[in-house]
Amino acid sequence: MGAVRRFAEKILPMAGKRRRPPAKRADPNDPVDREMPELSAHVWHARDGELAETGMGTLARRLPAVIAQASGLAWRASRADTVATVSLNLAAGLFTAFGLLATTGVLTALFSAGPTPGRVRDALPSLALVAGSVALRSGLQAAAGWSQARLEPQVQRLVELRLYEATTAAHLTALDDSKFLDDLQRAETRGMNAAPQVVQHAVDVLTGTVGMAAAAGTLGVLHPLLLPLLLLTAVPEGWASVRRARMRYATMLALVGVARRKWILSGLMTERRHAAEVRAFTMRPFLLAEYDRFAAYQRRVELGLARRQTFVKITGDVLKGLATAGVYVALGLMLWQGWVPLAVAGTAVLAIRSGQTSLANLVFAVNQCYEEGLYFGDYLAFCDTAEARIPRRSLPPPDTASDTGSDTASDTVPRPALPAAFDRIRVRDVTFTYPGSDSPSLSGVSMEVRRGEVVALVGENGSGKTTLSRIMAGLYDPDDGEVLWDDVPLTAVRPHEVWSRVAVIAQEYTHWPMAARENITMGRGPRHRTGAPEDPAVLAAARASGAEEVVADLPRGYDTLLDRRFEGGAELSGGQWQRLAVARGFYRDAPLLICDEPTASLDARAEHLLFDRIRDHAAGRTVLLITHRLASVRFADRIYVLEHGKVIEEGDHAALMTQGGLYADLYTLQSQAYSL
Repeated sequence: MGAVRRFAEKILPMAGKRRRPPAKRADPNDPVDREMPELSAHVWHARDGELAETGMGTLARRLPAVIAQASGLAWRASRADTVATVSLNLAAGLFTAFGLLATTGVLTALFSAGPTPGRVRDALPSLALVAGSVALRSGLQAAAGWSQARLEPQVQRLVELRLYEATTAAHLTALDDSKFLDDLQRAETRGMNAAPQVVQHAVDVLTGTVGMAAAAGTLGVLHPLLLPLLLLTAVPEGWASVRRARMRYATMLALVGVARRKWILSGLMTERRHAAEVRAFTMRPFLLAEYDRFAAYQRRVELGLARRQTFVKITGDVLKGLATAGVYVALGLMLWQGWVPLAVAGTAVLAIRSGQTSLANLVFAVNQCYEEGLYFGDYLAFCDTAEARIPRRSLPPPDTASDTGSDTASDTVPRPALPAAFDRIRVRDVTFTYPGSDSPSLSGVSMEVRRGEVVALVGENGSGKTTLSRIMAGLYDPDDGEVLWDDVPLTAVRPHEVWSRVAVIAQEYTHWPMAARENITMGRGPRHRTGAPEDPAVLAAARASGAEEVVADLPRGYDTLLDRRFEGGAELSGGQWQRLAVARGFYRDAPLLICDEPTASLDARAEHLLFDRIRDHAAGRTVLLITHRLASVRFADRIYVLEHGKVIEEGDHAALMTQGGLYADLYTLQSQAYSL
């Protein structure tokens, strides 16, 4: 059975499961547990209780914090645009109130005794004030909208940088943690996109509040009893908005696992690298059925949400209508009793209408700000988690830290310098366990690599070879034990200092959608101009790896984009990609070269030539070789044999063959296959 079926049938159903508490037991009466049992233990259910308690009191407590977060984010993005947005909206609110009060003068003149032409003339000054205030308010609001439009892309850039800075610096084991990956999915999709929305809705809250304050201030000046009547209309719509926001957010949490599975399945059905196997193993019906199963469940959940939200909205609208009717009845009674004159009553009607419009905008903005604030909170929580998983020794000094809103403290403790060219690397009693695993991948491993040696790691699949090489390269920190370059432990130096001294030819390498040159240099070489002579180091690495022949067949040579999804792009075979990956490792010219199954995609002739080139390239450098082709490790200075995460044999080829252990068995099996 192919890799796609194994992936779809085994990995997909387990993608959302958790080993960490709190877990939710399957409930046969719960539609989520009954229809999608693989989601029953999903950690998002642990937050349903918290959301169920969210009400207007909770909103009132949390909204100031959300607005404060949005204000801080906007301030860091652009102080000038933030000040302009707030100031212009406040000024527009002042002119709104001034215009409403000036309307009283217009109505007083129009409702006074006397001939109509005279009343109209008396109303003209107040009417001019109303027109001027309306024009100024419109101009201020337009200017505020322009400054707000400038602010949003700057906020988006800020949050994107913080997320990607944190994820690319977080410890590599974080990306082996399924909970971390689910949190990343939430932060990168809805959470990161919510950041500019939170800022926008926070400004809308300010605008609505200013409009409400203008209307309320006008009513308070006209008659104190008019102000409480306006505020009554806020309660029904506010209740309905909070209820709808809570429902929508709870639904999003319940569907995160489903969305992630749909995304994985869509990649399996649309990406080119899976297309041949999908067809060869007739996976189309299975993948479509799985996708439709998740999509149908999502549709049922969203239809249920729409039904519940509609009921809540209708209820809120009915209550709002009753409250509005009560306001107008009370205003009529006040007019009947003579508590307010007719002109004041007319102005009050306009103020109430303006206040209701501002109130509707305010309630909507509060609803949206609170809802987007929940998603933005997921983003902030993930960034805090990711930044907490950055090795402390990798943090930059305070004067070089980027201004992305991260408050993670910098590590200013002096650290020992890593030798530019080590004499030996020692691994002492290293133990390592992957997140979520019950058994260690390495257990008490010790070994030594000297400068200029070729050392091979041999063992069956799952014996810990690749894990050990990553620990030696500083990609993983051991749970116990230590790795020393000369006498400097890797956990005492900044990771990038280690990585800059390591070149890796990986078994699973990336097909970078870049030019052939960038696939070799990976941004480390000088910037190349079209038509300029090629970097000699690039040519040397390509020649040593055999990639020179690959590039020679490309339409634009080293400038050819290696991605057929773009116009003018080219695609390579597996063996051609591997030669580029080898050239990448040779180009770095690092003292430690790790070759992890470097010939997996090469034919026999190319494999033989590559090992010869590795031996030539290794002159003066240290090579850590991981391969199942045991005929290629005979030239190694020393061979370590791993089994179940432990070193069980050590020595050169002749010594290990004499011992008659696992290495001798594996080598004999391979050699017999060739002799037959």
